[in-house]
Amino acid sequence: MLADDLICLVESQPPVDLNRLGEHLPYDWIENTVQATGVASIRRRRLPAQQVVWLVIALALYRHQSISEVVDELDLALPARDASFVSKSAVTQARQRTGAAPLAWLLRESASNWAAQDQAQYQFKGFSLYAMDGTTLRTADSAANRDHSGAPACVHGRVGSYPQLRAVTLTAIPTHLVRDVEFGPYDINEMPSAGKLIPRVPENSITVFDRGFLSAQILCNLVAGGQNRHFIIPAKSNTCWDVVTGQPGDQMVRMRVSPQARRKCPGLPEFWQARAVLSVDARGRQRTLLTSLTDRRRFKPADIVACYERRWQIETSYHELKQSMLGMELTLRSQTVEGVYQEVWGTLIAYNLIRLEIAKAALEARCAPEALSFIRAFHTIQYEMTWAAATRSYGKLPALLTRLRERLKQLPNEKRPGRCCARAVKSRPFRYTVRYLKRDLN
Repeated sequence: MLADDLICLVESQPPVDLNRLGEHLPYDWIENTVQATGVASIRRRRLPAQQVVWLVIALALYRHQSISEVVDELDLALPARDASFVSKSAVTQARQRTGAAPLAWLLRESASNWAAQDQAQYQFKGFSLYAMDGTTLRTADSAANRDHSGAPACVHGRVGSYPQLRAVTLTAIPTHLVRDVEFGPYDINEMPSAGKLIPRVPENSITVFDRGFLSAQILCNLVAGGQNRHFIIPAKSNTCWDVVTGQPGDQMVRMRVSPQARRKCPGLPEFWQARAVLSVDARGRQRTLLTSLTDRRRFKPADIVACYERRWQIETSYHELKQSMLGMELTLRSQTVEGVYQEVWGTLIAYNLIRLEIAKAALEARCAPEALSFIRAFHTIQYEMTWAAATRSYGKLPALLTRLRERLKQLPNEKRPGRCCARAVKSRPFRYTVRYLKRDLN
């Protein structure tokens, strides 16, 4: 019957190549993670620190399932003679013992390695393209999360609905890989987090910023802190400068550093220069882009405008990370501060794993990574990993992602048709009908 057919199907599959199990996340990385952060398990447990790392990554891939279901279905616990399943309390204690430090260490090590893979295929005139921007993450409404993270202010002194974390990410524009990230409470501005990320920006790169990051401290430290590190950022409406050289539309300008900024960072110069390029979008709106790419022969104004227009892709990565992967569950699972950070680091690693496979599949298909559908690839990985774990317990998650590459190439994004009518402001209907009473004139 059906069971016999399934057994025949499983037995007919070729054996797994064990050499490919650690292609993306080698076992040595996991060992180095727990050793470097000092959370290696001395006792023999069913969920040692190494397995907890896999568990946290898997929780991001299966947000719609409970933690116990993920442990059981993916067979993440080590086998034992006297127990067939792991209790919920044991899983919670294992996560608490491990903490967030191993996941943070693993994200930065893996992201730097993965971003370097196939880097030459996605460069722009010898430079890697990155985008830096901020976002927020909604956490569970617990007393610990509210005290640590804070919440948006509401009118009349009311308390915000959910605590939130504020994050600033450095994302590779062509592949959407999250290269690095900094977190902080909601009440803290994005600028301190961006300042911590600036020293970790790779060399030979171009970083595109939103206008909210227009600061001499950030931009000057970016250029002076490494070799061939450049920026592109739109000017604000109140930005003032003096024209040094050039023609209208492409000029070298000089701006004064405020005394407040120089007091905070004494190493800043009194003036700093940038190239101002005038751009016009599809709606006819003008925008001035400031950049440190001063070589007019190598970088024409059209090249700078084209680089900045790709900045919107970081918003797409936020949508994939916060909505596509979380589904309808917009709030993180964890009730504690350490658990929230652990969950966020694991989610970023899982997202990078999916994006890495999409990038490699796009190279084989000879198309851009954004041409492949993230949500369809994400669902395919979910189903294939569940089936593989049910038939054959491989024990390591990234091995299954490589086997899906051929299928990912068959999942292009479906282009939506263009707008068939012009935008128009429609009249707002009345909320209630109005009854007019006729007076008796007799």
